[in-house]
Amino acid sequence: MSSVLGDERLEALLDELHARSKVQEAQTDEYWRTRTGPWNGMEARDHAFLADKLVALDRDKAEFCYLVCRALRARRIVEVGTSFGVSTLYLAAAVRDNGGGTVIGAEYEPAKVKGARANFEAAGLSAFIELHEGDLIEVLKRVEGPIDFVLFDVWGHVVRPVLDLLSPHLRPGAVICADNTAGARGREGYAPFFEAIDDPANGLRTMTLPFEGGFEMTVKVS
Repeated sequence: MSSVLGDERLEALLDELHARSKVQEAQTDEYWRTRTGPWNGMEARDHAFLADKLVALDRDKAEFCYLVCRALRARRIVEVGTSFGVSTLYLAAAVRDNGGGTVIGAEYEPAKVKGARANFEAAGLSAFIELHEGDLIEVLKRVEGPIDFVLFDVWGHVVRPVLDLLSPHLRPGAVICADNTAGARGREGYAPFFEAIDDPANGLRTMTLPFEGGFEMTVKVS
């Protein structure tokens, strides 16, 4: 069966990155399992633990995003939660294969920015990615539309401000995907996200897809 991406060079790199991420998953799962205290968004201890973790989007979800972006003929994509840029590579490949465009992202950790940019260069996709080092909210205040696709791979207090910033720039038919939205923890972490979707004024419709952990697909219908 032919591959989803159809790019042997990129898929070889992704094989390596997903393998590294898989090794780190057990540590990450144990951390979240034993983390104490109420969830009030990402804290300093969480950022410290995740500083060297890829926390890559599952491969099947990333491939799904690639195909959705191809179907949309997406040329302007925003990624919320870049880390080392694994999912960014899928989005950039879609933009490239659609004839050009930009994937916009932001990452606060300098080491992750450096690692992500190295991955982009290795894949030959740097020209399609605009990665900013710094505060996500401040970066997205400068983003203009129309936006075709947004990927959320974060939880907590930043979700609603980001959605509020991006919503005016979503074109009709734009798609928002969000990872790990199922279960009590997912619903709690994405509570502001679902509040926005449930507001008819925002013109959004959503469903939780049956990927592991839940994967939300939301469409701008009006």
